[in-house]
Amino acid sequence: MPGPNSDVTAFAARAADAELDDLRARLAAARLPEAETVRGAAPGPGRWGQGVPLADLVDVVRYWRTGYDWRAFEERLDRIGQFRTSVDGLGIHFLHRRSPRADATPLVLTHGWPGGVAEFVDVVDELADPRDADAPAFHVVVPSLPGFGYSDKPAATGWGTERIAAAWVELMGRLGYRRFAAHGGDWGGNITTVLGGRFPEHVLGIHTTFAQAPPGVSTDGLTAVEREWAEETRDFWRRRAAYAKQQATRPQTIGYSLVDSPVGLLAWILDKFAEWSDTKDSPFETIPLDRVLDDVTLYWLTRTGASSARIYYESHDSLDPGLRVDVPAAITMYPRDIEKCPRPWAQERYRRIVRWRSPERGGHFPSLEVPDFFVRDLREGLTAVLAARG
Repeated sequence: MPGPNSDVTAFAARAADAELDDLRARLAAARLPEAETVRGAAPGPGRWGQGVPLADLVDVVRYWRTGYDWRAFEERLDRIGQFRTSVDGLGIHFLHRRSPRADATPLVLTHGWPGGVAEFVDVVDELADPRDADAPAFHVVVPSLPGFGYSDKPAATGWGTERIAAAWVELMGRLGYRRFAAHGGDWGGNITTVLGGRFPEHVLGIHTTFAQAPPGVSTDGLTAVEREWAEETRDFWRRRAAYAKQQATRPQTIGYSLVDSPVGLLAWILDKFAEWSDTKDSPFETIPLDRVLDDVTLYWLTRTGASSARIYYESHDSLDPGLRVDVPAAITMYPRDIEKCPRPWAQERYRRIVRWRSPERGGHFPSLEVPDFFVRDLREGLTAVLAARG
C-alpha cells in the first residue's frame, strides 16, 4: 500500500495491442541511412565515432520488432507497485515498494535522462527486502520526472529541478514519509542536491553519483587523478555534449523526430548508453538489451521524447551557485561517468561528506551496469549518512 492519503491512486500500465502493432510496423518500414564511414574500425570508441553503427542498430531494431516482450516489463512494474497522484497541479507517476521491515528508512530514487524508472526495477526489491537480514532496508519510492514516462507533461514552463525537488517533498509526505533519504544520478543527482540543500528538515541525507562544484573553484592542490577528472569533464562539455545543447535550446525541434520515429528515438538514446557505459565497445557488454528496450519503449509509448528533453530547457546549467548542502552526503564517482567532480571541489558545496568512493568499474548507469555493487554502495553510503544523523 502506498500510504493512507486518498489522493494517491493505484496505476496499471497497459499499452493497447494496436500501439504495439504500430510500433512493429514502423520498425519494419524504417528508412535507414548508409553505414558510417568509419565502418570496419576495430571494436572500441572509434567504431562508434560517428554515432551508433548501422549494423548494431539493425540488430537491435530486429530484436525490438520480433523478440522483445513489452508485456513482461508492464508486469514487473505492477509487481513492484505503481501509483499516481497530483502534486502542484501535475500528475506524477511513481513506483512504491514498502519494506516489510519495521526499521526501514524511506528513500526516494530519482532518475535522469535518458533514463527512467526502468533504471531501478532490478534493485528495488533488494533494497526494500534484503536477503541479508543484517543489511539496511528501505521503503523505496521511484517517481517518474515530469514529462517522463507515465507522469504528466507540463503544459507551461516552470518545471525545473527546484520545483521538482519541492514536489518530491510533497509526494513523500503524502505517503507518510515526513523525513527521508534521497539518491540520484544525472538530473536525479541534481534534484537530490537541491533536496538536500533546500529541505534539510525533511531530508535525512543524500547519496549521489553526481556532484557539481560551485563556480570559481581552482585546480590548485588537486591530485593528478583529480586534474584528469576535471579535464575529462571539460572535454565532455566542449566536444561531446551536442545533445544537451540541442535539448536545452530547441527541445521542440528534436522532439518531432523522437516522437515520430522509433528508430530515431532508439538511436538518440542508445548512443548515450554506449558512450556513457563502462564498456570497451557495446553497452550490452554490461547492460541487458531488454532493459535498454524497456527504457526506450517507455519513451515511445508515452510519447515523451519532446517533453523529457525540456528538462534541459528548464534547468540546464541552472544549479544555484550559492546552494550548499549541510545534511550528510555520500558521494560515489564512477570511473566512466561523464562528469566526475574532484572531492576538494565537491566539499565547497557538500559540507558534510561522510563517505566518498571512486570504484574501479561502472559508468553513468550503475544500477544497470553493476547492480550488485550499486546496491551495496548505496546501502553503505546511506548507513554512513544515517549514522552521521544519529
